[in-house]
Amino acid sequence: MRSDEVKVGHNRAPHRSLLRATGLVDEDFDKPFIGVANSFIEIIPGHFFLDKVSKIIKEEIKAHGCVPFEFNTIGVDDGIAMGHDGMLFSLPSRELIANSIETVMNAHKLDAMIAIPNCDKIVPGMIMGALRVDVPTVFVSGGPMAKGYTKDGAPIDLSTAFEAVGQFEAGQITQEELTDIECQACPSGGSCSGMFTANSMNTLMEAMGIALSGNGTILALTKEREELYRQAARRICQIALLEHKEKQRYNMTNILNENAVRNAFAVDMAMGGSSNTVLHMLAIAQEAGTDFRLEDVNKISKKVSHIAKISPSLTTVHMEDIDKAGGVSAVMHEMDKRGDDILLDNLTITGKTIKQTIEHSQILDTDIIHTIDNPYSEVGGLAILYGNLATQGAVIKTAGITGSRVFTGSAVCFDSQDEAIAGIIDGKVVAGDVVVIRYEGPKGGPGMQEMLAPTSLIMGLGLGDKVALITDGRFSGATRGASIGHVSPEAAEGGLIGLLKNGDEIHIDVDRYILQANLTEETIKKRKAQFKPIKKDISSSWLKQYRSLVTNASSGAILRTDMF
Repeated sequence: MRSDEVKVGHNRAPHRSLLRATGLVDEDFDKPFIGVANSFIEIIPGHFFLDKVSKIIKEEIKAHGCVPFEFNTIGVDDGIAMGHDGMLFSLPSRELIANSIETVMNAHKLDAMIAIPNCDKIVPGMIMGALRVDVPTVFVSGGPMAKGYTKDGAPIDLSTAFEAVGQFEAGQITQEELTDIECQACPSGGSCSGMFTANSMNTLMEAMGIALSGNGTILALTKEREELYRQAARRICQIALLEHKEKQRYNMTNILNENAVRNAFAVDMAMGGSSNTVLHMLAIAQEAGTDFRLEDVNKISKKVSHIAKISPSLTTVHMEDIDKAGGVSAVMHEMDKRGDDILLDNLTITGKTIKQTIEHSQILDTDIIHTIDNPYSEVGGLAILYGNLATQGAVIKTAGITGSRVFTGSAVCFDSQDEAIAGIIDGKVVAGDVVVIRYEGPKGGPGMQEMLAPTSLIMGLGLGDKVALITDGRFSGATRGASIGHVSPEAAEGGLIGLLKNGDEIHIDVDRYILQANLTEETIKKRKAQFKPIKKDISSSWLKQYRSLVTNASSGAILRTDMF
């Protein structure tokens, strides 16, 4: 066992002495040591109950012949951090989480791991750390929250609350109605109930084969979810107790390989996941040592039909509805009917292949999960746009577009999200405009803020189908409308987005994958000669470190290691 390095032999007597201080007895030293990586934190709705989840999991691990050791990672709630400088720390937290997983698991030579994430950066951070450690790992998330309801019975969620602010600003709803939405939008613990970033990533873990069926859709705080926790704990013990060579078969890099990455993107397309999944999956692909690149996303999109539309794209449908309609396995089974090598038959942590896992699944409600003969779109719900404004790419959630897929408009430029929010409220944005928010990329922010506040204001003001928005920052999974993020190169590194001026004509054609500023080469050359990127003053030592090491969004905003 890997853990023999810290527990076997006379020279490890001091190590065993320390372990005995934690409660271990003689017979425990012959058992596999399982890391229980928990992301319990009391301020995040998807995480405040995970201390109870870990108790269930540790109880099951002990009952099945292994020794659990729980440790924790940090977490940031993007919704609470949104709209102020706290959001600068959200994306960087992914790197801290990955580093903490790698640190604890490798420092103590634990044999295997069960990871308990749920929200936003915590899921990809844990996956990235697990790939570095490369031992058998089962992921089991806390689960999605139930959808809320207004007094009149309309289903709502977090995106409703953000958009309600814009509606209130526009005088379309009263203070009483706003308060009702505030109090009902998030009715329980769990990751926010739509296909936002957290549930997108929890869903994609099923497609990657690192989590059990139901991980993305079974509601939090239910008996069904508790049984999933127990199944996951039993499974990691089964693997940890295997003979060495058989156990190695389930190392993370053997499960999460390039086929798994491609399967994740395919399911993402079919279900219209958050645009943040592109950022995180690119980072995961690099940690896994695959050759997957941003330009491969459109190749997959062309082969995948969009068959499940979930809030915020379809505000009446939430994760619990997908679960009742057959879950992610039903989506994958329906996708597989199309052929074209959309779903690659890869090994999963269960011991079955993807195709064996989904072979008996079926759609139970075709109004919720459409068939491939009746898709919402013949192509996937995400696209990568290119052009002089994004020579290295930009991302749009096509599943969330509310207006035309072709748009030409005049630039209205803002050098920060705060400027944009103030400008939108002051009426500086009108129908036909393209809102440009720059210096919010990984370096420029630094930290790549999410733009849910400005996009929600635009929707709340009734401009969702009348304006477009481009940014070198990113969007919450709750964003909808013609919102294009991850523009690379970003303004802080001299990208054309930083050279734009108010009134410049911008052309967007989603189906032709175009994001173009209609400027002459001579004009661009003159502006470049006079251009000096803004470098924001920051006091945070961590954000200064992050800014000096981070790459742009086209490579997943990973940290550079090539100078070490």
